[in-house]
Amino acid sequence: MKIRENCKYALVVPTSMGVRITPPNGQPVASANMFMMQATSAETNVASISSYLGLPTKVLTTFVKDSPIADFIKRDLRSRGMDYEGKDVEQGGPWGYRHQFNIADSGYGSRGPRVCNDRAGEVGRTLNIKDFDLDRIFGQEGVGILHLSGLIGALSHDTSIFCLELARAAKKYGTLISFDLNYRASFWKGREQELHDIFTEIASVADILIGNEEDFQLCLGVQGPEAGGKDIASKIESFKEMIKRVKAQFSNASVFATTLRQVENVNSHLWGAIMLAGDEWQVVEPRRINVLDRIGGGDGFVGGMLYAILKGWEPEKWIQFGWASGALATTFLTDYAQPADEDVVWSVWGGNARVKR
Repeated sequence: MKIRENCKYALVVPTSMGVRITPPNGQPVASANMFMMQATSAETNVASISSYLGLPTKVLTTFVKDSPIADFIKRDLRSRGMDYEGKDVEQGGPWGYRHQFNIADSGYGSRGPRVCNDRAGEVGRTLNIKDFDLDRIFGQEGVGILHLSGLIGALSHDTSIFCLELARAAKKYGTLISFDLNYRASFWKGREQELHDIFTEIASVADILIGNEEDFQLCLGVQGPEAGGKDIASKIESFKEMIKRVKAQFSNASVFATTLRQVENVNSHLWGAIMLAGDEWQVVEPRRINVLDRIGGGDGFVGGMLYAILKGWEPEKWIQFGWASGALATTFLTDYAQPADEDVVWSVWGGNARVKR
C-alpha cells in the first residue's frame, strides 16, 4: 500500500467534537456527584495514536463561537499535537448551537457500562464542504490517509455530503481513504436509502474498509456471518467469508478489517481481530485483556493499524499494532490511548507488563 509522499499531514479526520463526562471509579451516573470531563470524538480517538507517536495530524471540524467548551476542546487538541481547522459558528442564543455531551459510566464487574448521548443542537451537524478549501488541503498541503467514520457521515445531510466530497477530493489527489462504517440505527432512521447510497459510494473508492458484521450488513447490504455460538473464536471462519463478500463487491479496497470482542465481564474481555490485506489473511485469535474502560477500544485498533500502514511496516505488524493499540486504549480513563512511544504498544502485544525503569 503506497502512501503519497511529501505530505504535510500523515492523517486527516473530519469530526464533530464534544465532551465526555464520566464518574470516577466506575460509579453509575445516577449515584455520582463528581465527574471527569474530556474532549472527545470517535475520529480524534483514531488520530490520537498517530499524533501521540509524532505523526502530523489534522482535524476538520466546527466550533461554537466564544464558547468555553469550544475553547476547552481547542486546548485539548493542541495538547494532543493535533492541528485543527473549522468555522466558528454563532451560538444563536441559549437555545442555539452547542457541542455534544457524552454522559457515561464505565461499569464494573457484572454491571455493564451505560452511555447517554446528548446531541441536541450539535454544532457538528452544520459541517459543510463549502467552508473548507479541499484543493489546498489535499493538493497543496497533502494528506497521506483520510480517515472517515460512519458516525460523522450519518450525522446530518450536510455531514454526509461533506464526507462524500472529502472522499472524492482525496481520490483525486492520490490520498488513501480509510472508512470505518460505524453504523448507528438512530442516525439512519428515516434516511436509510440516502445513507446507503452515500456510504456505498464512499466504500467504492475507499482503500481500507473497517466494520463489524452489523456495519457491513446494514450500511452496505453485505450478508453478515452465520449466527450461532457464544464463543467469538468459533466465528472466525464466518467472519472471513463475510469479508470475502465485501471484497467482491468493493474491489477498490485492498485492506479489510474487523475486531472481535467477547465480554466475560466489564473488566475482562476476549479481544481479537481479522484483517485481509491483498490476498493474505492476518488473524489475532481472541486473547484475554483487562479493561478499565472499554469505550474507544475499537477506535484504538483502527488508529494503531493506520499508524502502522503510515510507517510502511509489513501487514503482519498492521494488525498486531492495531490490536495492541486497542487493548491499550481500554486501560485509559480517556476514551483514547495516549502511547508514550511505540514500545508501550509493543509491550502490550508481547504481554509484557513488567515495570520499566
